[in-house]
Amino acid sequence: MYDGPIIDAHHHLWDLGLGRHLWLTEDDAGLAALGDISYMRHTYLPADYLRDVGTANLVGSVHIEAVWDRTRSPVEETAWLETLDKARGVATRYVAYAPLRAPDAEAVIAAQAAYPRVVAVRETIRWHPDPAKRWSEAGLVDDPAFRRGVGLLSRNGLALELLMNPYQAEEVARLAGDFPSQLFVVNHCGTPVDRDAEGLVRWRNGLARMGRLDNIAIKISNFGAYAPDKSLPQLRETVMTCIDAFGTARSMFGTDYPVARRHMTYAGMVEAFIAIIAGFSPAEQRALFHDNAARCYRFAA
Repeated sequence: MYDGPIIDAHHHLWDLGLGRHLWLTEDDAGLAALGDISYMRHTYLPADYLRDVGTANLVGSVHIEAVWDRTRSPVEETAWLETLDKARGVATRYVAYAPLRAPDAEAVIAAQAAYPRVVAVRETIRWHPDPAKRWSEAGLVDDPAFRRGVGLLSRNGLALELLMNPYQAEEVARLAGDFPSQLFVVNHCGTPVDRDAEGLVRWRNGLARMGRLDNIAIKISNFGAYAPDKSLPQLRETVMTCIDAFGTARSMFGTDYPVARRHMTYAGMVEAFIAIIAGFSPAEQRALFHDNAARCYRFAA
């Protein structure tokens, strides 16, 4: 069983005392698709995260932008992260935010990239025909302004992370084909929220389509959110569908803590992932838990 190093490729931190995470503090500002978020309405800093990590062999983690007040500069969040304790490698790499369609996108991207720990930016393209599952408008990927912003990333050495639904899989594949030198990272298993037969086929086909592009990777983050129950066979189906589509060289373990606490404990996620990938070679297991993230997010050897 795997007992090697772990990089958590996806988690969040916030200090509600700063007044910058309005989606957590204002009753009318929450993201409807998340449902009841009362369990997250407390400050969550490195010490809190490490309590959740427990005895897991964590050697590094990637902080994902946590919807800092969009009326303010997103570089504020990066500057704040720089002040936090980095014990055990917590939040030593950042996936920041930059408004790719904005007139000042070039300046914001450059300002983010000036921080060595910033390795990517994230954009939400999560459209769904059901408004309760929709976080953005349709067709964002094909917006010329969005594509101009994407074109600015590779020259700054930044990957693009995408929070999406399976409905955007063809758009993402087309985008990756049009920007072959740009690395794209799909969040949260491609978000298979539709659990009916048609929705699952859409998800699987979308993963397969994106997985054929060498410049798209996937994070198997918060994989417990999509299983009808938390039994190992159900979790295995989610995890292995991702790995089957992207392979062991372009798939990464992530927790999405503290968001994922709704579904599983940190230890439970690590233990389940270890059990699911036990049939892979030791090198492949290490790649899934550590090496792929180390390469993608430029952790030091």
